[in-house]
Amino acid sequence: METLASSSLCTTHGGGAGGGLLNFCGGGSVSVLGFPLQHLKIQSLPDSKKKQGFGVIKASVAKTEVALVRIGTRGSPLALAQAHETRDKLMASHPELAEEGAIKIVVIKTTGDKILSQPLADIGGKGLFTKEIDEALINGDIDIAVHSMKDVPTYLPEKTILPCNLPREDVRDAFISLSASSLAELPAGSVIGTASLRRKSQILYRYPSLKAR
Repeated sequence: METLASSSLCTTHGGGAGGGLLNFCGGGSVSVLGFPLQHLKIQSLPDSKKKQGFGVIKASVAKTEVALVRIGTRGSPLALAQAHETRDKLMASHPELAEEGAIKIVVIKTTGDKILSQPLADIGGKGLFTKEIDEALINGDIDIAVHSMKDVPTYLPEKTILPCNLPREDVRDAFISLSASSLAELPAGSVIGTASLRRKSQILYRYPSLKAR
């Protein structure tokens, strides 16, 4: 695995077998890929310099400047929660992704996010919350797309695959009523309000005497 390290470039009084300094002095920092810091060339200080405490060489894990993995997602609270869960699982499984900045979450506004004035079914239905994210994936602008399965079309865009799913949460929908504790208790002709075609279809299939809109 590659080693990423950063050192401030300053002299040191040093301990052990004589003081030392990195052989490139200056006020900046260096990022080292592929080998640990101890492989850097070290030169000894003259005795006159050893008596002067110039400070210490500071070594720390550097922040990754360029993201190794870019996760594309919508900006809704649910979408961001799923994207952050994906990021956390990747970081737990791959130590090289645990560094700050190694994973970047890219928020992409989709057609479904932009059109708020009419029912989504009237403007195309499926794919409204995924199209722009999938296009970013195909174009190489992101590396991973995170969708809610309810938004994914039956047929995936070409060049994309669905390799894995996060563990499912509670799949039940919430029922809110002032007079009944369940749909079964509602009298015939009762009207159910929902913005979901899926829920409307499920309700009318199970309770054809009800209305949904």
